[in-house]
Amino acid sequence: MTKKYQIVGIGNAMVDVLAHAEDSFLSDNGIEKGIMQLIDMDRAVELYGKIGPATEISGGSAANTIAGAAHLGARTAYVGKVKDDQLGAIFAHDLRSQGVAYETTFAAKDAAQETGRCIVIVSPCGERSMNTYLGVTEFLEPSDIDETQMAQAEWIYLEGYRFDGPDSHEAFAKANKACKAAGGKVSLTLSDPFCVERHRDAFREMIKSDIDLLFCNRAEMLSMYQTEDFDAALQQAAAEVEIVACTDSDQGAHILSGGQRWHAPAIPTDIVDATGAGDLFAGAFLWGLVNGHDLQACGNMGCIAASEVISHIGARSEADLTEVFKAKGLIS
Repeated sequence: MTKKYQIVGIGNAMVDVLAHAEDSFLSDNGIEKGIMQLIDMDRAVELYGKIGPATEISGGSAANTIAGAAHLGARTAYVGKVKDDQLGAIFAHDLRSQGVAYETTFAAKDAAQETGRCIVIVSPCGERSMNTYLGVTEFLEPSDIDETQMAQAEWIYLEGYRFDGPDSHEAFAKANKACKAAGGKVSLTLSDPFCVERHRDAFREMIKSDIDLLFCNRAEMLSMYQTEDFDAALQQAAAEVEIVACTDSDQGAHILSGGQRWHAPAIPTDIVDATGAGDLFAGAFLWGLVNGHDLQACGNMGCIAASEVISHIGARSEADLTEVFKAKGLIS
C-alpha cells in the first residue's frame, strides 16, 4: 500500500539569518568557528545588531532536508514548533510553499519564548558558525506528534539538534513507535559533534533500538564512537544500523550496508556558503532511497545536492536537481 508520505521530518523549526563576516568578527565576539552554539534571546539580539546585511530564510536542519526532498518531488511533511508571530508565519508559509505538509500547532502569541532563529556567520572560506536561539522549538513535546501522521510515513527523519529539549526524547520515542508499528523506518542525523557530546548515551540507545539509517559526518562519527579510527567507527555504526551514510567533506561520502561499502565522490565546487550541505545530502539521499535507487546512486545524488547548495547563499536548492541527476545518468 502506498503511504501518504514518503518522508516526515522532525526537528528545530528555525529562521536562518545569514551574514558574511571576516574571521576576526568571530574572535571579537567569542564565536567558535564551524560549530553550532546555543544562545539565549539577549545574545541573539546582541549578535543581530552587530552583523552586517543579512538574508533571512526559513530553516532548521531537518526542515532543510525535507524541503530538499520536496524540491525533488517527494511526498513530505514536517513537525517543528514555532510561535504565532512574524517569524513563525514566515517559516510556515515558506515551508508550505515548497510543497511540504506542515500542521504543527503554533505556540500562542503570549508564549514566553519567540520563534527560534539561527544567526549564521559565513566566513570567507564558506565555513559557517551557527548561533542558535531555540525559542519555542525547544519545547516540542509528545502532544505535537501525530501518531497517525507517523504511521503514514515510509521514513521519518529525526534531527539530532532536537535532542536539546526537555521533552524531545519522549516525543521522538512516540514518533518512532508509531512509524515502526506501521511498517515504516526511522533515520537520524547526528547534526553536530558537540550535540553528540551532550547526548551520546541517548543517541546510542536510540541507534541500537530504533534507527535504520544513520546520517553523520566524519567528526560526528568519531565523537559518537569515541575513537580516532574512522574506519573502525564506520564499522561499529554499520553493526548497529541497516544503513550508514557518512559524509567526509571534500572526500565525498561513505555508505555502508549489509557488509558492503560504497564511496560517493565529492563534486568540486567553489564554496560560497557551506550551510545546509549535510541537510541537502540527506534530502537527496532519502529521495533516491524512497524511489528505489541503489545506495551508490543515493550517495551520488546526495553529494551532487550538497555541492549545489554550497555554491550559493542559503540552504535551499536553486538548480533543478532532477535535471542534474538526469545529466549525470543517475535517473532517466
